[in-house]
Amino acid sequence: MTAPVRRAGVFAALCTLSLVVPLFGPRVGAAVAGSVLLGAYVVTGGPLFDLLAYPGDYEDARLYGVITFVLAGVALGLMATAASMPQTVFVGTLLLVGYGNLGEQLVRLRTDDAIVRVTGFCLTGVAAAAAGQVATHTLIATTAPSAIPTLVFLAASGALLGALLRDVLLRSDDPIVVLTVGLLLWLLAELRPAVATGEIAIALAVTIAFGYASYALETASIAGMLTGVLLGLVTIVLGSYSWFVVLISFFAIGGLSTKFRYDRKQTLGVAEDNNGARGSGNVLGNAAVALVAVLGYAASDAGFLPHEPELFLFAFAGSIATAMSDTLSSEIGSVFERPRLITTLEPVEPGTDGGVTWQGELAGLVGATVVAGLAYGLFPEIELVGAAVIVAAGLVGMTVDSLLGATLEGPVLGNQGVNFLATLSGALVCALLVLSFAVLG
Repeated sequence: MTAPVRRAGVFAALCTLSLVVPLFGPRVGAAVAGSVLLGAYVVTGGPLFDLLAYPGDYEDARLYGVITFVLAGVALGLMATAASMPQTVFVGTLLLVGYGNLGEQLVRLRTDDAIVRVTGFCLTGVAAAAAGQVATHTLIATTAPSAIPTLVFLAASGALLGALLRDVLLRSDDPIVVLTVGLLLWLLAELRPAVATGEIAIALAVTIAFGYASYALETASIAGMLTGVLLGLVTIVLGSYSWFVVLISFFAIGGLSTKFRYDRKQTLGVAEDNNGARGSGNVLGNAAVALVAVLGYAASDAGFLPHEPELFLFAFAGSIATAMSDTLSSEIGSVFERPRLITTLEPVEPGTDGGVTWQGELAGLVGATVVAGLAYGLFPEIELVGAAVIVAAGLVGMTVDSLLGATLEGPVLGNQGVNFLATLSGALVCALLVLSFAVLG
């Protein structure tokens, strides 16, 4: 057994100590955490230090990795005892990260294939988180059979986010992973999603299949794939499959558009990096607003927000229409005639931020229309006027993206920031127009 596996095993054992809180109460849990922190501070050398130390710990002869990890667990424990975080989320999060890392390290003994390692983390993390939540429910006498699918949903969402963060952060950054995963699961748990066993199984199968297809077709990196699968799973459970179809239409069509005349784009210097595979930043820049709209819809439907849930549906559609319009406009329009800067209409070099072509504008219109057509066909709440509003919102968002690109991108904003603000403008325009029509009507 290698040192990384042994270290991961010890960290997993430390995470298992989180069950002390539902078993004996927060005071005993605090005493256990204090003892571990004291031990980590006292141990400055020897075999135990070598077992638990990260490379950076040797400089000061201090187990900072263990200390920060335990402090992250203590922070979650305080949220579970002094705030409204469920103890199931607290225990499930720690077991997910601890055993997920152990599963990944065990897989590394066999292969260095990135997809296999991610799969090892996710499968082990989901199993540990689900088991931890069930054990906690049992210890505090609140187990209900109908809650099992929801626990699996929370475990899968946390595992996907944890795997994503593990892909972009250092291994010593696990405290960040713990806190971020815990906060996400707390939010999802508060929304009280109602999901059946068959529904969560199908949702996982569908989103994973689409995610792996995007990776296999080289339209998404591993981080981009994980982000897309997480967004898809949350969208299905908190929204519906109709919401997912609208979301996946952007990922599918937008991803394939990056392959459109890719050699020509490379020649012009406007091709996406990594052979067109989009990373997590690109996915989140285009879909973060849509995710917020899904969460807003679920919160409104659950009575946490005073607004009508349909308003968030239109915001969702407007943001996706913007993302689709902007992606098709840039990916298709960039291979045609010389673009013109949107603010002055002067000819500029291909790839210049804020440069537009009439072919790109037409492609953007088609993209917005596709999203509006899907929304019109899938949602009874969206009538013909609503579909027209979605098209208009998509075009407005696409134009905002070009204007921001010509004025603020580079010195003030990065590309992902521009994408986020553009999709936000599309969502707001769509929701405000619908609200205005409702008031006037």
